[in-house]
Amino acid sequence: MASNRSWPRRPALWRWHFYAGLFCVPFVLWLSITGGIYLFRPQVEAWLDAPYRGLARTGPAAAPSAQVAAAVAAVPGAVFHRYQLPEAPGDAAQVIVGRGRAETRVYVHPQSLAILARVDEDSRPMRIVFRLHGELLAGDTGSYLVELAASWAIIMLVSGLLLWWPHGGGLAGVVYPRLGRGRRALWRDLHAVTGFWVSAMALFLLLSGLPWAKSWGGYLKAVRSVTEGQVKQDWSSGQAAMLAERAAFDAGTRAMMNDHAEHQGMTMAHPPGDEHPLDRLVPVVAQQRLAPPVLIAPPTAPGQPWTAKSDAANRPLRSDLTLTADGRILGRRDFAGRKLIDRLVGWGVAIHEGQAFGWANQLLNLLTALGLMLLSVSSVVLWLRRRPAGRLGAPPPRPRPGFARGFGVLLVLLGVLLPLFGLSLLAVLLVERLVLRRWPAARIWLGLPPPGIVSPA
Repeated sequence: MASNRSWPRRPALWRWHFYAGLFCVPFVLWLSITGGIYLFRPQVEAWLDAPYRGLARTGPAAAPSAQVAAAVAAVPGAVFHRYQLPEAPGDAAQVIVGRGRAETRVYVHPQSLAILARVDEDSRPMRIVFRLHGELLAGDTGSYLVELAASWAIIMLVSGLLLWWPHGGGLAGVVYPRLGRGRRALWRDLHAVTGFWVSAMALFLLLSGLPWAKSWGGYLKAVRSVTEGQVKQDWSSGQAAMLAERAAFDAGTRAMMNDHAEHQGMTMAHPPGDEHPLDRLVPVVAQQRLAPPVLIAPPTAPGQPWTAKSDAANRPLRSDLTLTADGRILGRRDFAGRKLIDRLVGWGVAIHEGQAFGWANQLLNLLTALGLMLLSVSSVVLWLRRRPAGRLGAPPPRPRPGFARGFGVLLVLLGVLLPLFGLSLLAVLLVERLVLRRWPAARIWLGLPPPGIVSPA
């Protein structure tokens, strides 16, 4: 007899929660630690740049074009990519130069033009933390793994909420822990209560991070390309995509130099007495008071304008300018003028990185990260305490006919919205049908029901 229920019973939710958590816990710990560190990127980078601020000067600063020329000369084979507008008169000039996919940040004394430091952009500490967080320093493969873990973590959190949500049994052990009932009950309550309080924010962090992932980010861009035409997003889908963008920019810059098109703006060489475009643009951009840091970049093809953009960590503060070489502003695009999806992602990323509403955002995210770490540790403790010898320790299956139809629809919907989750779910079903049905010992160890008995759902 087929079941008419739409939602699985508690034993089925328990099993979904267990298997999803078993896969996700190492990744959740890793993402919580690296994400917690990355929250403080502005403070860390300000500390790292402190030696290059408030430098002594005995006269006026050198022209920006001279600062760029010194930076380009300091990195053989490199060309000018971006100039960062100094935030204070005594700050070192920061010039990003590039060679192919590699970029180097050069710190130049604003007056003497002495080279103070050269730093590989991809070796900057917080850039490394960013890649550890988003792709495990493993490129696209790591990005796929993180996205897959995030997708299953959504299942883990939703099933956990449904398991522990108060159902008329009181708030003790769900909203606040019950003390004095022994260590086992304390670990159980720590797990349930922490999950109750952090799940909503944790779900937000998981969802808001998906646009950066290689698979889901590419999926979103492909859908937008069909519905909106060519799109340029303010974020990249993984390290490989960012390196490709760098290489394209570098190739365009070199092509402009080789073709002698707008060569004054690209080579930093110009006739005596003729003001360099960058020297004209810097004061114009400074007057616009964009949120720092502000980056000015040259054109990469004939007829293209110069660009200036705010690269503020709080993305809703960002603005972009297009300018002519003689200093005229052709256009300005503020955050409010972007498409809805770009604004939603921008707000999501700003909150995700703890930059949308100051220290309170950082504290909220840090508490969520610490809560996820406690959830992970307590889940392992509970599992090891209950795990029988020689078994994985999955909750025992309770055979019953039928399937919760509403839950099946939800799984299909999630499989479409989260393609890697859908593919992994299909892979699990295929392995269960084609391999584990013929491997009774493995089924017993994994806690799967015997063949022919419907698994609870």
